[in-house]
Amino acid sequence: MRVFRAGLLKLLPRPATWVTLGILLALITLIFLAIGASSGQMRSQPGGERALEILRFPGAYASVLSFILGLGGLLAVIYGAAIAGSEWTWGTLKNAVARGEGRVRYMIATFAAVAVLTGVGMLIAFVVGVGVAAVGAGLAGLPTTGISDSATLSALPEKLARSWLAITEEAALGFAIATIARSQLAGIGAGIAIYFGESFATLFLPDIIKFLPFNAANAVIETANGGGGFGGGTIARLDPGAAIVVVVAWLVGAMVVAAVATERADIGG
Repeated sequence: MRVFRAGLLKLLPRPATWVTLGILLALITLIFLAIGASSGQMRSQPGGERALEILRFPGAYASVLSFILGLGGLLAVIYGAAIAGSEWTWGTLKNAVARGEGRVRYMIATFAAVAVLTGVGMLIAFVVGVGVAAVGAGLAGLPTTGISDSATLSALPEKLARSWLAITEEAALGFAIATIARSQLAGIGAGIAIYFGESFATLFLPDIIKFLPFNAANAVIETANGGGGFGGGTIARLDPGAAIVVVVAWLVGAMVVAAVATERADIGG
């Protein structure tokens, strides 16, 4: 717990923590308000009214979570890679080991701090997203009476927990890659490549892509559009129950790889 608390205190003032959250909040605000503000033009086009369903409550709750799982997942990978890579480039892991900390315990505790802050950021983004979705619905002339739908609200805690698990898995992926490479840039670059690589792979591996980390993470909750993330899609996807199993497998696998790489690394010199 001491190492975990120290990790939280270390990560809270880091620019990466606040820049990542700021980017996500800015994109959520921009997209939902832009949809609401352009509702008149959208209604004049075929299928425009259907596109505005993203702002209609109670479905807007799922729209916000879907957005967070989509773009927020990419940001989580970048954040996890940035934190893990800094342990090597800044020499903080070396200093911790020199003080007698266990390598694996230190890295696992550091990732636990990343996971907690990622979850807090997700909750902040969700609250902001629901707020701007309501504003966007008002701009589009859509009723917001569904915002208090009891069935949707009662299901939110489970959906938020599932979403946090998915975001944590994506952060673990970046964390593990950066740990192996001992580099922030390598971890971030590889994480982004995997993110977009999965999108391109849907053209060639439609039956396999659903088991890959980002697509599995996007499938942990039901979405109205049935796609694999914000904006939807027609690719095959796991049902939410199976997606949880796959996400946990990727999460555990990533942390095992990170632990093994840290234990075997030469950090002397």
